[in-house]
Amino acid sequence: MTTRIAAVALATSLALQTAIHGQAARAEQPDVSASRYVDPTGGLSLDQAVARALEQEPGLRAARAAVDAARGVALQAGLRPNPTVSVAQQQEPFGMDRQTSVEVMWPLDLFRRRGRVEVADRQVDAAVHEVADRERLLGADVRTAYGAVAAAVRELSVLDDLVAVASRQQVLVGARVEQGATPPLDRDLLEVELRRFESDRLRQAGAVEDAVIELKRLLGMSAGAPLAIRDDLEQLVRAEAAAALPPAGAAEVNGRPDILAAAAAVQAAEAGVDRARRDGRVDASLFGNYMRMQSGFPQRAFDAAGAIVPIEARFNYVVAGLSIAVPVRDRSQGIVAAAQAERRAASARLDAAHLAAQAEIFAARVRDERGRQAAAIYTSGALDLARHNLGVVQQTYELGRATVFDVLAEQRRYLEVERSAIDSLREAYEARQALRRALGEVR
Repeated sequence: MTTRIAAVALATSLALQTAIHGQAARAEQPDVSASRYVDPTGGLSLDQAVARALEQEPGLRAARAAVDAARGVALQAGLRPNPTVSVAQQQEPFGMDRQTSVEVMWPLDLFRRRGRVEVADRQVDAAVHEVADRERLLGADVRTAYGAVAAAVRELSVLDDLVAVASRQQVLVGARVEQGATPPLDRDLLEVELRRFESDRLRQAGAVEDAVIELKRLLGMSAGAPLAIRDDLEQLVRAEAAAALPPAGAAEVNGRPDILAAAAAVQAAEAGVDRARRDGRVDASLFGNYMRMQSGFPQRAFDAAGAIVPIEARFNYVVAGLSIAVPVRDRSQGIVAAAQAERRAASARLDAAHLAAQAEIFAARVRDERGRQAAAIYTSGALDLARHNLGVVQQTYELGRATVFDVLAEQRRYLEVERSAIDSLREAYEARQALRRALGEVR
């Protein structure tokens, strides 16, 4: 008898210590509620997030700078080569002979300027389309990351509610235990469940922070900058469901920026073949030369008037001509062959881009349709029914008509349903973003 009483006293003491430590630990926990990450009025909306990313994301700014560089190359390609001026002075050591010459060389740049300009212009077109493609991908990444934050916040909100409900239950059952109306086991089971919910909430808060930091990176923000979103997951899914999408057709493939960039690369490769052939043609340069030569001897002689003068003479020469480069052996055959191979490669890459785009659009449409169907199961009343069932079981337990095991089982079932619903809503949202990305939409 004494042993049984001692065991009961020990178990009661351990339970009280566990409850005290649990309350102290919860008091030390930081504020990780979902309300920290959502601001319905002053938060960042999805459209604002996309606009900010397109304006500030460093990688996109670097791509736009590459377009400016390509335009500079195109400007340089249109310029004619400069003339060359040479000046030379010759002097006989310890003598009287001197020679001064000025030579001008003016390249005509026959047939070549058009080829350079065409290649540079096509490269500018390709760079512009590549920037548009980066904008398309960045916009899709931002929308997906925004949805990931909303989904993570939604699950954190569910855990906030469960922690609040479990805390109220634990207090209520604790009071009943003190009055002797409920066995201590019920209180201890609820305490364990409460701690599990709190642990899940802390882990989920970490997942929310991770998603928020990824969104900040895409927006060009520092990791420590404050950020709260405005739209929740349900609003995002409803907005996407109400948005109209273009019908299927060939235009949705040919109008994509990556397809346009690949087509511009083919045109640039074709221009490269033409340039290589032009470089192998005849070229010419105009040149002119003026030379002044002074020659003499150290002796003196009589001039026509009979005066004694130095023996010297001055000569002026003017030369003009045409220098022609004759392509006899080197006609840029290797460069032409390399350019033709690059054209075939660019054409093959364009075909591959077409196939990839068609497959991506088809798969995205199927995924979007199935995602919307799956999400509709929960949005049509399944979630409301799960919440109602949990409330009924909790009230039944408070009335003494159900056991604590029924409450725990229903809470876990409700959490599974909520997580499944969040996964379905997130899949529906991400599937629509994948379809928008496949269709080439930026905003």
